[in-house]
Order: sequence, then C-alpha cells, then structure tokens
Amino acid sequence: MLKISNYINGSFAEPVSKQYLDNYNPATGTIYSLIPDSDERDVQVAVDAAKNAFSSWSVLPKEERSNHLLKIAQLIEEKIDVLAEAESIDNGKPLWLAKKMDITRAASNFQFFGTAILHFASESHSMENVGINYTLRSPIGIAGCISPWNLPLYLFSWKIAPALAAGNCVVAKSSEITPMTAYLLSEICVEAGLPKGVLNIVHGLGNKVGNAITSHPDIPLISFTGGTQTGKTIAATAAPMFKKLSLELGGKNPNIIFADCDFNAMLETTVRSSFTNQGQICLCGSRIFIEKSIYDKFKNAFVERVKKLKVGNPKDDTSNLGAIVSQQHMKKILSYIELAKQEGGKILCGGNQVILKGECENGWFLEPTVIEGLSHTCRTNQEEIFGPVVTLTPFATEEEALFFANSTPYGLSSTLWTQDISRAHRMADKIKSGIVWINCWLVRDLRTPFGGVKNSGVGREGGWEALKFFTEIKNVCIKY
Repeated sequence: MLKISNYINGSFAEPVSKQYLDNYNPATGTIYSLIPDSDERDVQVAVDAAKNAFSSWSVLPKEERSNHLLKIAQLIEEKIDVLAEAESIDNGKPLWLAKKMDITRAASNFQFFGTAILHFASESHSMENVGINYTLRSPIGIAGCISPWNLPLYLFSWKIAPALAAGNCVVAKSSEITPMTAYLLSEICVEAGLPKGVLNIVHGLGNKVGNAITSHPDIPLISFTGGTQTGKTIAATAAPMFKKLSLELGGKNPNIIFADCDFNAMLETTVRSSFTNQGQICLCGSRIFIEKSIYDKFKNAFVERVKKLKVGNPKDDTSNLGAIVSQQHMKKILSYIELAKQEGGKILCGGNQVILKGECENGWFLEPTVIEGLSHTCRTNQEEIFGPVVTLTPFATEEEALFFANSTPYGLSSTLWTQDISRAHRMADKIKSGIVWINCWLVRDLRTPFGGVKNSGVGREGGWEALKFFTEIKNVCIKY
C-alpha cells in the first residue's frame, strides 16, 4: 500500500509520530493509501526550513522565481494524466473532469502567477512642490496555506503560486481527505529544482496540523479555503495574533432565472452549475429561483435533464457524477434530504444512495436531487449542504427574487439569467455576493478578484489582489 510522505526542506520525511492515517477511495469505499498523522512537531520542522530558505528566496530576482513557477506549471501539464487519475481516485470525481478542470487549472495558476510577478508594480504619488511618496511591496515571510478537499490541487496551487511568486516561503496543508496530488506536487517541486525549504507540505488532521500552522507565531499570514465554521475557528486564533487573513468560506449560491433568458443555454448551464463535481464546488448554484411564468416549463425540462445524468464509476468517460468524497459527507447530505422532506419539500427526482455493481459496489454515490415546495427561510435553503442537491422556488417580481437571493448568511457567488441589460446591471449591483455571473457560470479570468461577503469569507484571491495579500506595503515619503 502506498505510504505518502511530508515534504520538508526539499526532502520527503515520515511524521515525527511515525503514525499514519487511512486514505479512502470514495468510489470503492476501500483504503488505498496511508498519509502522515503529523502534528505541531512536524510543523515546527517545516517552519524552521522555511525561515532558513526565506533569506535567499525573498531576494531572489523575480525572473528566477518566475522560472521556478513556470517549470512547475510545465511539469504539471506533462503529468496531467497521472495527476488527473490521482485526483479522481482520491476525490471520487469523474476522471474526465479532473483532467479538464482540476489539473489544467492548477497548471494555469502556476503559469499565471509566474508571469504576473514580472509585471507587479507599486505606486508613486507626487505632491506638487512638496515631494513624492512611493510604495514598496516586500514578501512578508512564511505563508500558511490550507486548502480543501473538493478541488484539491486546483485550490492548493491557487494559494501556493502567488505566495511563492511574491517571495514568501510556504508551510502548506492539503485536506487529509484528498492529499494525493499535494504529495505528487512535492515530487514535481523536487524535479523542478525548487530550492529547499521554499515550499513545505505537512499532511495530517486539521485539529493538529492546521491548528499548529494557524497558531504558530512565526507564520504571519494565513490563507484558508474551507467551511465557515473552521474559518471562524481560524479567525479566533489568528486575529489576536494580528495575522493577515484570507478566508474563502462556504456558499449557498442563488441562481436567478428570468422568463426572458436564453432558455436552452440557461438549462444546459444550470444542470452543470447544480451538479458539477457532485455539487461539491463552493460556487454551485444550490438555490434556483425561477420567474413564475416559466416555472413549470423549467421544472419539467430541468428534471428531465437531471434524470438522464449518469452516476457511475469515475473512470468511465460517460459518468456525469462520480462518488461523494467520504462516507461521512454522504451521510450528511442524505440527512439534509430527509430534513427537506420534514420541512415540507417534495422530491422531484433523486434523493437516494446509488449502489453500483462491480468494483464500485461499496462506493459512496448519490443521485442528483431536485426539491421543490420549500420556504426560503427553511434550513434546507439556509444551510450549506455541499452536495448534489438543489431546490426550486418560483418568484413573481425582481424585488422578490432579490429578497430570496440575499436571505442567507452567505454571499459567495450568484448567477443571473436575463436578456435585459438594465436589469442585469441593477441586480448585479444589489445582489450581496462577491461574484455575479450573468448568463454564464464558472467563467474564469485569473486577473479578477475572487471571494465572498458575509459568512462566505474575508479578503480576495486572484490577480493583483493575491499578490497584494502576500506582500507587505511600505510608504516612503521624500521631501523636495
């Protein structure tokens, strides 16, 4: 059985405890590898390595840092088949999806920030007849980067790449549920010749490794993506230590559909935005609001399309949905489906565990589920389920749609379908979310700021926002 290692100071190391955790294949329900059960001792070794590396990495010409990141991007692209297979086995998602989205976008992250740092500039402000101010941006030190299980390498690289590009060293933790591509990334870093100690990856549980990273006095900034409750815990620990924080947290995203939409384009995209990656994307539209005049038309067409989606072996190119990431998470999703029934919801399709034949007979699969008849204030419509479950709610007016959309404590993303350009601008301005997609979903431009409002987090990732987060600004004033 494969036993993966921590990556510290450019080398592979077993955990100080010499203890390991089971890693499951969600599609088969079986243990297929072991990961380090690390603790604060391993984090300390990683911090020491990062501190030693920072003095040279932080002053390395940006062109040389760029070359390291571009080499990593190149190797990710060359190893896309191996990485995609590892991601699919570890996470349960269809292999075609891992190749098309996860690994491709991870390579793009290193590519983008490897070139962006070459154009990153600071500002100057002239005071007429007085003097001039100019700003300096410097790497801060050690960045603590903690990523989730739903898009493992994609979101891991989304943090690591800008942190390294800006001249910081990194102590990182991937999810203990999906550690495999983080481990493979460490192998790529060795092959790429990344200097020792610049990137350190410590595997293990959140309450051990994650907490040790968050609370370490020598890690001045934390970038975390994950659940809102964990984000609150991290903030409670890091805020009194005055650490810089970037928290990308949960979502309960509205998908608002007006009668004047391009119906066919909307329908195709809405099926995708509801159930891609088994609904385990923080940007999925889990609350669908439909203008009353087309509610029945949409419901019938949508349910018909959803019923045709294939839940199957992630290896199969015809599988639209793969396995849920863990048995525990599958049970959580099923509990919300039962809750929806208790709250008066009607299951239009799905709602059950799927039992496959062959090697996946013990895997954790669920039917894509569509529910109607629920109040916008019920728990099913207020709490993040993070699975293949969506609710349908009709609305009468633009004001009512906006009221429904803004009714949750979350505010990560939203999707709006209309051909009325004035309405589109009006709604985009009033929807309380960090991202608004109009007549599209998950269209990605790495230059744009990414993040949420309310309980969906603080700070922004992406583009210059990421490089600004991972640097400290200083103003210099010179009097003429």
